[in-house]
Amino acid sequence: MPGGTRAVVADDSHFMRSVISDILEEGGIEVATEARNGREAVDAVLAHEPDVVTMDVEMPEMNGIEATEMIMAERPTPVLMLSAHTDENADVTFEALDKGAVDFFRKPGGEVSMEMSRLKDQLVDIVTSVAKVDVGKRGTRSSPSRAGGPASGAGTESRSYVGDPTLVIGSSTGGPKMVEQVMAELPIEADLRVLIVQHMPEGFTGRFSERIDNRSDYDVREAADGARLAGGEALVAAGDRHMSVKNYRNGRLRVKLTRDPPENSVRPAVDVTMRTAAAVVDDPLVGVILTGMGGDGADGVVRMKDAGARIIAQDEATSAVYGMPKRAVETGCVDSVLPIDEIPNGILDTITTEVTS
Repeated sequence: MPGGTRAVVADDSHFMRSVISDILEEGGIEVATEARNGREAVDAVLAHEPDVVTMDVEMPEMNGIEATEMIMAERPTPVLMLSAHTDENADVTFEALDKGAVDFFRKPGGEVSMEMSRLKDQLVDIVTSVAKVDVGKRGTRSSPSRAGGPASGAGTESRSYVGDPTLVIGSSTGGPKMVEQVMAELPIEADLRVLIVQHMPEGFTGRFSERIDNRSDYDVREAADGARLAGGEALVAAGDRHMSVKNYRNGRLRVKLTRDPPENSVRPAVDVTMRTAAAVVDDPLVGVILTGMGGDGADGVVRMKDAGARIIAQDEATSAVYGMPKRAVETGCVDSVLPIDEIPNGILDTITTEVTS
């Protein structure tokens, strides 16, 4: 299949390798070979030079983290982690992202073949998107520092900010490290209320919020139904729940979590959070769309712009997948298109009333 996407499938389960390979082949993705452990995965990448690797997290001889790190050192290739839904696997999965993996897909449990079949379109879509990522160009730091000083590009300037600003961040494929980087650079003095919607399955968003909390001066937690949000705090939409803004009073907002049908084939959807924030929040609003496949967030930025919000989109050069930002830009509602390193300062610019040296 000349010119098509070629994959290496790495998993210690013969059954799972067969299921994944069949799904990819049926979706038009050529499986160059299969690997039973991380060592075989590295050898397969060097021998077959695939476009993408689907990598199991836990494997004998060499696990998925070690294999990903070695692949990035020897022949950088987009890696999609396949992770089971456990707290331990969530930790390991995020460690793999730190080592260079692009994204992850939650392995099904229970009746594996039936559930994987149900998820086959999603798996094919994400493998196809991850395969297009230029892993050599992504310049985000692996361990963002806490935001102890001025945001990137702010120099020694002192800023005064508008009162009670709310920030909504949406991202998908390649987004976790980007979100962490942006949050690490936002000073607590800005007193933002931050709503984060990252396309991520249930069981991983709690760990994701802990990682952001550790790297940011903001108090970051996974959203719960009815949770309230004040300045200097951030909520991460819980996996498999839409997060809507229910009400807003005196600089504090309250969210509602629902299992309403997916929008843009995803839940949580950025559109839901942006749309409800636009309808409810009457203080300054900022919307940010980061890397991701699909068009989620495009309708949301239109609603936010109509409500007077300022909108920022990540540029193509630093996006792992220029899908969501591109669709947002195409609406004509984006005020600034910025590389990831400039987005924190871009956010601050939208809420700054005065700058002094």
